[in-house]
Amino acid sequence: MSQYRSNRNITERATVAGRDLLEFLKATIAEGNVRRLVIRKANGTPLLDIPLTAGVAVGGALTLLAPFLAALGAIAALFTKVQVDVQRKVEPRQERPISED
Repeated sequence: MSQYRSNRNITERATVAGRDLLEFLKATIAEGNVRRLVIRKANGTPLLDIPLTAGVAVGGALTLLAPFLAALGAIAALFTKVQVDVQRKVEPRQERPISED
């Protein structure tokens, strides 16, 4: 999985077999802090771009994504491999003082 950063978001790109796409996305959304999903053909052409609302509960996110999941099932049947871009919100690191013992 490759990564590149922009501002306070990190984008991970994974190549997934079409038959594993739905399970990969469900697991990724369940991890939390996902801001956006982009499904691409193996050559990089975007097929589906799904923005996710920040702060949506996992159960609510899966319910709201039901129409997209149905579309993804069709995509999974058509393609042997797809690329998935997962954009996550990254919390800024907090500075910690060095203790003098």
